[in-house]
Amino acid sequence: MFAPKPKSTQFLKARYPTSGRATLGVDGGGTKTHAVILDLNLNILGEGVAGPSNPLRVGVVSASTAIREAVDKACDAAGLRRTDLVAAEIGLAGVRRQELRARVHDSLKGLGIRDLVVVGDADIALYAATQGAPGLVVIAGTGSICCGINARGKQACAGGWGPLAGDEGGGAWIARRGLRAIAYASDGRGPATSLSAAASKYFRVSNPIDLSTAIYAPAVTNEYLAGFGKFVIQAARAKDRVAREILVEAGKELGVAASAVIRNLKLERETFPVGYVGGVFAASGELVLSHLREALVNIAPGASLTPPKFSPAVAAARMAHERLNDIALAV
Repeated sequence: MFAPKPKSTQFLKARYPTSGRATLGVDGGGTKTHAVILDLNLNILGEGVAGPSNPLRVGVVSASTAIREAVDKACDAAGLRRTDLVAAEIGLAGVRRQELRARVHDSLKGLGIRDLVVVGDADIALYAATQGAPGLVVIAGTGSICCGINARGKQACAGGWGPLAGDEGGGAWIARRGLRAIAYASDGRGPATSLSAAASKYFRVSNPIDLSTAIYAPAVTNEYLAGFGKFVIQAARAKDRVAREILVEAGKELGVAASAVIRNLKLERETFPVGYVGGVFAASGELVLSHLREALVNIAPGASLTPPKFSPAVAAARMAHERLNDIALAV
């Protein structure tokens, strides 16, 4: 499922001319869809952004619509047509089941790209962090998941169970922890917190008591809820004690997921990178990373937290490029 290490592109350049030829990468999640087009020298030609494309959250039809929109915007920016795209790697959240990946793949046949593969968002994020070498990636966006690969090619993941059963450390999880803290503060079960005022503003109610009905309105999707997670992070940065404790817990939970993957892959004594991807890390920085790092040091001293070498969408396009190279070498 994960991509192998990069190989030489010399044969590829001879087989596929760079003029008018390009590869497409798509990173689709619960909040947005990012498409990138690369030429065969791995230069970015164009990018496009559209709405969410996690098929578990928005459905296959809406996910496919968002992907098409992002791809068309990228093509417009690159001055290309879809028929100029020789290969595509579509990385999406929520497609761990083969049956769902197949349905999404079928829905994208209308793009007219002859070599198109649908994989999970963790696949492309891992490649962005390791380029196929042994290592891990921890994703904390709307949801969360950790995946890794070892030198023998064994793969393992932890988390990614969605908002009902998991997503610990993700944006929506942080938001839910924030709302629980507000409920405790409102009832006198817990300490006061600035999150009460922040939530009243975000959910457009006059006082925290009204949150008990506002947060269950049909318009409050998991993605909208995740948006409140940003306010929890802002409060933590402003030294709100309750909000800081939530981020400490988030970092530890992500560390638990990473530790499970490390044990599964028997990487405890190895030296390897652990990439981190997602809006939670971008917004919180060391407030979350420090606790994830502590968990890594305890289980695998040779592990090192590192930002990804490129974005997941660029990684996806590079994976498509590499797949073309593998095909060319096999001919």
